[in-house]
Amino acid sequence: MFNFKMNGVVPPMVTPFKENGELDIESLKTLVGYLTNEVDGLFITGSYGAGPMMTVEERQKVVETTINVTQHKIPVIPMVGSTNTIEAIKLAKHAQEVGADAVAAVGPYYFTHNEGDVISFYTDLVESVDIPVYLYNNPGFQGYEISLETIKELKRRGLAGVKDATFNILTHATYQRVLVDDDFDLALGTEAIFAPASILGCKAFIPGLANAFPEINKQMFNEAMSGDYKAAKETQFKINKMRDIMYLARSTQLAMYAMLEIRGIIKAYPRKPFVPASDTEIKNIKQALIDFKMI
Repeated sequence: MFNFKMNGVVPPMVTPFKENGELDIESLKTLVGYLTNEVDGLFITGSYGAGPMMTVEERQKVVETTINVTQHKIPVIPMVGSTNTIEAIKLAKHAQEVGADAVAAVGPYYFTHNEGDVISFYTDLVESVDIPVYLYNNPGFQGYEISLETIKELKRRGLAGVKDATFNILTHATYQRVLVDDDFDLALGTEAIFAPASILGCKAFIPGLANAFPEINKQMFNEAMSGDYKAAKETQFKINKMRDIMYLARSTQLAMYAMLEIRGIIKAYPRKPFVPASDTEIKNIKQALIDFKMI
């Protein structure tokens, strides 16, 4: 089986775009360069990364650029999910060819698929590459639940792990109890409940906030891993307050572009038709961060 497992803070990196909607490769290089020295891995072309909004060629360009900049200093895990198996396999094979450490895929979206479809999709994906394949379970974005029994069957077929974006601590506890072993990995798909998840055995999380504020996420991870759960709880509450601030931009994804600009890391745009945070929203976010003593 695979030796690779996710560990630590692995942000779902946003993809920078220009105002006209085109990829902003220079800003992408800057962001990857910044994060490479701050986090433990990069989860790219996912929800924060606008993967489903890009062409196959654009997604491949983001993967290539990211790996070229990181120089394998930290793991890179592209999200290769699509509406269809052929496209997902094409993305997964490319990711393997250019040096990705693993791939993940949300369940095929737009249509509501049954268990047989889902098992077929992931089985074909697992069999197409020689690197770990993670099931990115995001019911809100894929449009349906993926059952525990389906995941257990996929584990038997070689699935390497799950990125759990259900936002349900009981579901995460069940995954830890039933699925995780030496050969099967589990990463939490949010920063919002990492402190309690760490008590259940979680050792990796994928925090959107870490695009612009990796340090507070690293702090919470280190506190939890050292067993200082009182400190981890306090940091968790600070992070959740910062998530409240993120919603001043109408969504956490839009907030990341604003926070990256506020911190002077990059100035970039979300992909259209997303409308970037307004000047007023950016001002309100900045003031809230100042009041909270985060900048």
